[in-house]
Amino acid sequence: MSGDEPAGVVFPSSPDGRRSTSALGSAVVADALRQADPAGARDAEQDTNWRAGYVEHFRRLVEAGLPSKDAALTVARDGLDSLHRRMRVVHAGGEETGLDTLLSAPAPRRITVVTVPGTGQADDGLSLPYHGDRLTGGALLRRLEAWVDAGVMEPSCAAAVRTVAAHPEWLRLPGRTIAVLGAGAEVGPLSPLLSWGARVIAVDLPRPPIWERILDTARRSGGTLLVPVVHHQPGQRQLGGPVEAIMQRAGLDLTSDIPAVADWLATIDGPLVLGNYVYADGAANVRLSTAVDALTVRLQAGRDDVTLAFLATPTDVFAVPAEAVEQSVRAYTTRSRAAKLAGGPLRTLSGGRLLRPAYVPGADPGINDSLVAQQGPNYAFAKRVQRWRAALAREAGTSVSLNVAPPTRTKSVMKNRLLAAAYAGAHRFGVEVFEPATCKVLMAALLVHDLHTGGGPSYPHPWQDEAHAAAHGGLWRIAYAPRSALGLAAALGYATARK
Repeated sequence: MSGDEPAGVVFPSSPDGRRSTSALGSAVVADALRQADPAGARDAEQDTNWRAGYVEHFRRLVEAGLPSKDAALTVARDGLDSLHRRMRVVHAGGEETGLDTLLSAPAPRRITVVTVPGTGQADDGLSLPYHGDRLTGGALLRRLEAWVDAGVMEPSCAAAVRTVAAHPEWLRLPGRTIAVLGAGAEVGPLSPLLSWGARVIAVDLPRPPIWERILDTARRSGGTLLVPVVHHQPGQRQLGGPVEAIMQRAGLDLTSDIPAVADWLATIDGPLVLGNYVYADGAANVRLSTAVDALTVRLQAGRDDVTLAFLATPTDVFAVPAEAVEQSVRAYTTRSRAAKLAGGPLRTLSGGRLLRPAYVPGADPGINDSLVAQQGPNYAFAKRVQRWRAALAREAGTSVSLNVAPPTRTKSVMKNRLLAAAYAGAHRFGVEVFEPATCKVLMAALLVHDLHTGGGPSYPHPWQDEAHAAAHGGLWRIAYAPRSALGLAAALGYATARK
């Protein structure tokens, strides 16, 4: 292990000695496509500019799975098998092994748990923050109806939130413990779950500023927080005093602490929900997503009461129901005269790239391609790993909550100037971009619904499971293919984004 190489889960070495994210991505995608789409597999392997070309290959991963449930599961299984076969683990002493050694490796250290009880009162009902208000009762129901009418979310999403609002006793999630991996995530469910009185495990990096926010949230809530800390060593004083002491010792690095985290979570009184809300920039996102997948496999092998939970990004490729296609086609056909007059020349000048219709009329299902090339292949890959695991787990009989979240003004998105500008102008094309406060409560409510309904309805095909209760912000139902409107949305929103 070189001095600047991280320990833990890493990419495999290329023949030139580099750990190439592009080589790993193209190889795994090719393996995922090999049985279902051999031509697509060859194209992925032969792509010499993965960062520019990955968008088409990720679309083919969805298309290759559409002919049958078996095809979709084959893509998911082959993709994850390839990932586990290729990824490596660098140990502290420099030894390098395969990823699957994490499935049985002994934990090099032990985790102690500190319990932080909230001092507040648990909320007694669902309240959704929205544009400075707190929507409850009739106001919440009207907002859900407005979102459905505008195509911002699927009707099944509004129905699920209405059901949770009608059952406030569900919010406490009695008898369950929810492990939130990536507890500090802006749109993760940590704060809503604690405010509702739930018992929550927080897992995030050992960085005091993260834990200061998490602990402050927990203390003010009506819930109970379990905080992992590395077991004290000889010469270190015991924990259990000031919050500052917990802040300095809390946290784990999931890319290098999988055995310890798995062994600890295995001891938690069940049922247990393993919520995957992790995120990192660039290549670290793939390392992190891979590590959590290894944790998931190890934990499931040791206990049969684990529910998996994920948030899917809306900026991805999804198969969508015929009703979404119909609304989009209708929006394109009935667009204003000014839009029609401007659209023709723009499409001509751009070689057909701008303001294209989203779907072929009558498609069932349609393919919504909302990938944003600027987010890069590592982000797309990390999120696809989660979708593959969800599909395979559901097929194996595991309860799974995977819901598509709306586009949201998170810090990670807004630091990209193009995306910030596009989000500022997105409303002109019928896309609603959510604030983090609204998004995380909405998605936490969907998680509560899934936990009380066994993960929601069971559909014949994985694409239907993914489409159920999607809160895509309108990307599935607007008139134009999302990427064909991105540049114009950015141009229209640039001045607003600068402010």
